[in-house]
Amino acid sequence: MNFLVTGAAGFIGAKVCYELLIQGHSVIGLDSINDYYDINLKKSRLKLNSKFNQFKFIQLDISCKESMLNLFCENKFDRVIHLAAQAGVRYSLENPNAYADSNLVGFLNILECCRQHNIEHLIYASSSSVYGLNNKIPFSTSDTVDHPVSLYAATKKCNELMAHSYSHLYNIPTTGLRFFTVYGPWGRPDMAPFIFTKKIINGEVIDINNNGDMWRDFTYIDDIVEGVIRVSSIIPKRNDDWTVELGSPATSSAPYRVYNIGYGSPVNLMDFIKILEDELGIEAKKNFREMQPGDVYKTYSDTQDLFNATSYKPKVGIKEGITNLVKWYREYYKI
Repeated sequence: MNFLVTGAAGFIGAKVCYELLIQGHSVIGLDSINDYYDINLKKSRLKLNSKFNQFKFIQLDISCKESMLNLFCENKFDRVIHLAAQAGVRYSLENPNAYADSNLVGFLNILECCRQHNIEHLIYASSSSVYGLNNKIPFSTSDTVDHPVSLYAATKKCNELMAHSYSHLYNIPTTGLRFFTVYGPWGRPDMAPFIFTKKIINGEVIDINNNGDMWRDFTYIDDIVEGVIRVSSIIPKRNDDWTVELGSPATSSAPYRVYNIGYGSPVNLMDFIKILEDELGIEAKKNFREMQPGDVYKTYSDTQDLFNATSYKPKVGIKEGITNLVKWYREYYKI
């Protein structure tokens, strides 16, 4: 099939492209290559896929409506995997307009293009951050997600609502995936696993929020990508028997679904740091501080619905994942 993957130079996007190409699909990868973090890392990820003849990269900003419409007119896409977004919780406190442009206007452009070109299935990235002030664990897609604690989370919740409206109005099959703390080789430099690895190696102090009393459902990149690709083949269908009163908010009478995608076993932040210290052979210099704005205490995914639909089950535990991350980091940065 012919896939469009947005965010193709991103952490998840580049690996999704690679796996689709390995499976023999044709992929057009789209990315704006913005400077939110090191563009050389993004370009290096793209090189991994450039050896495939059935891969084509296009540098494009999804918030540009005319360019997006032209892209869809010039190419016949079967499915769209939409991973492009302005990421990061803390950055949304500093530059909120970037989130409106990419995550709201950009997503609307994706929906409009899918509507006009009869796309078979739109799979898009949501986030575990939509659970916000939810204290019930594990986080389930049957829970309400009406109290985000960051603008980033609010835009992801908005994406789910926008997708539902298009699924309802135009019968477009859409599937949202709430990612839980993705880490591993080629990871994002603005996320804790990468930041901690870099600073510990360089002998710099790492900041530990909430004095270390935090938990994250760390999910290895390969497991995430497997889930994304499996879901792409599970196309939601209409269910005229569904009602708001009796149905889950992750489902609908429209061809619409939302799933959690995570490891399903949260790790304490201090335990994560200890595993990383042991792998590096270096003790971290630590600065303990209070909880930061926009942060949440604990993430923990209930992925039963995803397993029921796809038989998806993550395989890579935290120790193996950190070993692979550190090995890649040393090789990539020649340390």
